[in-house]
Amino acid sequence: MNKELMEALDILEREKEISKETLFEAIENSLITACKNHFGKADNVKVEIDRDTCDFYCYAEKEVVEEVEDKVLQISLPEAQEISADAKIGDLIRVEIKSKEFGRIATQNAKSVILQKIREEERSVIYNQYFEKEKDVVTGIVQRYVGRNISINLGKADAILNENEQVRGENFRPTERIKVYILEVKNTPKGPRILVSRTHPELVKRLFESEVTEIKDGTVEIMSIAREAGSRTKIAVRSNNPNVDAVGACVGINGARVNSIVDELRGEKIDIVNWDENPGNLIQNALSPAKIVAVFADPDEKTAKVVVPDYQLSLAIGKEGQNARLAARLTGYKIDIKSETQAKDAPGFRYEDYLYDDEEEYAEESYEGEEYTEEYEEGYAEENYEDAGEYAEDEAPAEE
Repeated sequence: MNKELMEALDILEREKEISKETLFEAIENSLITACKNHFGKADNVKVEIDRDTCDFYCYAEKEVVEEVEDKVLQISLPEAQEISADAKIGDLIRVEIKSKEFGRIATQNAKSVILQKIREEERSVIYNQYFEKEKDVVTGIVQRYVGRNISINLGKADAILNENEQVRGENFRPTERIKVYILEVKNTPKGPRILVSRTHPELVKRLFESEVTEIKDGTVEIMSIAREAGSRTKIAVRSNNPNVDAVGACVGINGARVNSIVDELRGEKIDIVNWDENPGNLIQNALSPAKIVAVFADPDEKTAKVVVPDYQLSLAIGKEGQNARLAARLTGYKIDIKSETQAKDAPGFRYEDYLYDDEEEYAEESYEGEEYTEEYEEGYAEENYEDAGEYAEDEAPAEE
């Protein structure tokens, strides 16, 4: 039994995750290559390796002839009968090849064949391992900046975080651990090339799936997501269990669940709203925290007209139009937002076309509070996430 070879194969299988069968095939091919280099040809050379003991037997099949013209392929009858007494003209005889007789060059070539096969299999194993994680989130360690790109170690391979996949304003220190979304895994001659992202909307989705048990087991479902990386994300969720509040499950006790995700995203704000099959209700939820007076949605044209109280117009639109823009992406509707005054002054405007039946009373109420200011908007954005569950519940469910 070849104990040294067996131990070496066990180590390679354990550390490199390369199967023994692949290594056995590499050894067989290397011995055949050595025979070819030693004899000039190896068409009739065979190698057999005992998988249990690692003992190998290398031989050449030669034809028994009366007069030998090619010593590599043929053998004389007297020589054949020394190996097998029953040999006769025309038979094929197995002639053992002593691998120790190979020259230095042949041995070196055999070694190169084995090492090359090990490297190829190692790259293949790593590629398959990370290809299975494509479109998923992994934790990596920041190594160094390569120009404006960042090299991130994922364990057995390095990934590249390109400049256009980085969140503006995020700075990382070497050895810092971060979560990244694997965009693509390419197989190249130098090994797998892994591209990752910190800006992809799916990063937020995967973080919620890992953090929220109800999403992982399918009780709560993420229906849509819209993100402006580094600033704000809106996600629409629904519950498949009437006893489970979808928004509350995502927020967690005292905001524990959503806050852990916010921390990972370096303070990015997250709005969680209820999904609704009714486009009017969905748009109303998506525009939260703004109060909505009325919504008129056209499912065919994928457009919607929204009326908000005068003092809520800035909040509905958001800073630089962000709230309205994210709501449009979340719902898939082109949203036109007007204040009550603007809507009433618009030509052909009919107020009753916009109102929900259960909001007529609200629409007739006069606003007597303080005027809306940017300071109010900033203060709202800093509120604790434990209030997030109330965003979509401030208004009664709307009907088209």
